[in-house]
Amino acid sequence: MPVKLGELLLKENMVTPQQLQEALAHQKMNGGKLGKAFVQLGYVRDEEITSLLSRQYGVPSINLDHFEVDPAIIKIIPAETARKYQILPLSRSGATLTIAMADPTNVFAMDDIKFMTGYNVEPVVASETSLEEAIEKYYGSARSLQLKTDGFQGGSSPGLGQAPSLKEMMEGPGLTMDDMASVGLSEVDLDSIGDEEADVETVKTEEDEIDLGALAKSSEAAPVVKLTNVLLIDSLKRGASDIHIEPYEKEFRVRFRIDGILYNVMALPLKLKDPLTSRIKIMAKLDIAEKRLPQDGRIKIKMKVEDRSRDLDFRVSCLPTLWGEKIVLRLLDKTKLMLDMTKLGFEVDSLERFKRAIAKPYGIVLVTGPTGSGKTNTLYSAIAALNKPDTNIMTAEDPVEFNLPGINQVQIKDQIGLNFAAVLRSFLRQDPNTILVGEIRDYETAEIAVKAALTGHLVLSTLHTNDAPSTVSRLVNMGIEPFLVGTAVNLIQAQRLIRRICSNCKEEVKDFPSKTLIEVGFKPEEVGSFKLFKGRGCGTCNGTGYKGRVGLYEVMEISEGIRDLIMVGATAIEIKRKALEEGMLTLRMSGLEKIKAGITTIEEVLRETVL
Repeated sequence: MPVKLGELLLKENMVTPQQLQEALAHQKMNGGKLGKAFVQLGYVRDEEITSLLSRQYGVPSINLDHFEVDPAIIKIIPAETARKYQILPLSRSGATLTIAMADPTNVFAMDDIKFMTGYNVEPVVASETSLEEAIEKYYGSARSLQLKTDGFQGGSSPGLGQAPSLKEMMEGPGLTMDDMASVGLSEVDLDSIGDEEADVETVKTEEDEIDLGALAKSSEAAPVVKLTNVLLIDSLKRGASDIHIEPYEKEFRVRFRIDGILYNVMALPLKLKDPLTSRIKIMAKLDIAEKRLPQDGRIKIKMKVEDRSRDLDFRVSCLPTLWGEKIVLRLLDKTKLMLDMTKLGFEVDSLERFKRAIAKPYGIVLVTGPTGSGKTNTLYSAIAALNKPDTNIMTAEDPVEFNLPGINQVQIKDQIGLNFAAVLRSFLRQDPNTILVGEIRDYETAEIAVKAALTGHLVLSTLHTNDAPSTVSRLVNMGIEPFLVGTAVNLIQAQRLIRRICSNCKEEVKDFPSKTLIEVGFKPEEVGSFKLFKGRGCGTCNGTGYKGRVGLYEVMEISEGIRDLIMVGATAIEIKRKALEEGMLTLRMSGLEKIKAGITTIEEVLRETVL
């Protein structure tokens, strides 16, 4: 910028060549920016430089002395970043953040802020002096920050004494009441408490002391190893998708999620809490000493089940709760991965629409639904159908659940900056035909996905929304323009998983009230034209009456009519009405079809869908 600003001022005859040389020499001697040097030497006023830059780059200018910034906006950008780039956040509108800066050509600053905040950045020009004063005003001086960081060490406030450093507090035996008072964490009138604390007993917390040797040794004890193996094998035999190991104050329980429903399977002695937790964490290669932060890992093991060797893959999640760490293991069983789309539960017309959308050379196909609704399975089925030698398919997943041959899969690692947006940008330089993005979580990922779809790529992804029409509103709320949504998206599909009636103990339900069927959503003329079934309960289905699951699908193809509605900003209700006119089946309607086919029960459909 120094040469550029100097050239601009010379070009506008605001300074002479001699004044430019003097300003450069002043800058070299005193540091800072060239603009400040001109102002300090009295050759140009701050406002004149701001006005010049505003005209030159077509960026509005602002007088910060007359502008008050909301403290919530200030918090968006850390003090260090504001000082580093000499910028100040001013306002936010949707996905756009307006910032004041002295140098509107500093693309590095704007890129850094965009990456850090996830917002689009709009610059306005402000003078260097007013920016410095505003940063001091809103963020405080660097000196005051240093004092806060040092915990007022060396201070001589009466009665406070020497405050401990942060390092000493972390490494010490724990904060006393005096320590807390000394660092301003708590103000307690000790005299007013009197003798009320006499009946209070201090409870020793688990975090006081961790004996790693004892933990590791206890986790290797034969009963603990055996218990862990029993849990893993039993979950496989019962067809569980998740194992929940949950500590409470007076209870330590294990639950399995089977066909989407959680069942209590075991109540363990509390003394096994630490050894079992440590054993699973060691198997998942996690830090057994870290009990305060969530951790994620993976267990890959070979198991001999019924004289057959099986490769098992468990995704492990540890979460610190009030009474210890809750562990959830998700069983990633390749044998349960259904890649044949005809067997997932699609209605014939819905499947045709979905196949048409993924056969297009470009555009976005979105699959929506809550966690555990089978979205990953649907997307894997789609890319398995597209996986041919002449196609380059790339996926960004968090985590990669199943390894698929012939497909380039990338594991997201947020802690090192390898997020969906970063991976997606790299994908576009890898000559892909089809891109799978595990989830669109923010504006940046959505923006790149839309750009990829508009530049000749097929993009498959997921979103967390309740139904297909409301997904359009979600994308617009994230900051994507309605005309881009309408142009880029080929199809939106919402889905749920419901339990199938057990084929071994399936029986007909007689004399079911017609009124109830009509309330559920059946037309009066349909009542009596089909039979209702339920599962009696047997050994095959563990007495539940259900075995296995099937999908409900709401497939909304973006036709010309729906595209026109999206472009003019129509509501989700208007889009849904149009989609129904064009033959879309809602989730409830898909469920009613499954009831008529004798696949599931009314209770299951009511549990997962609304009218």
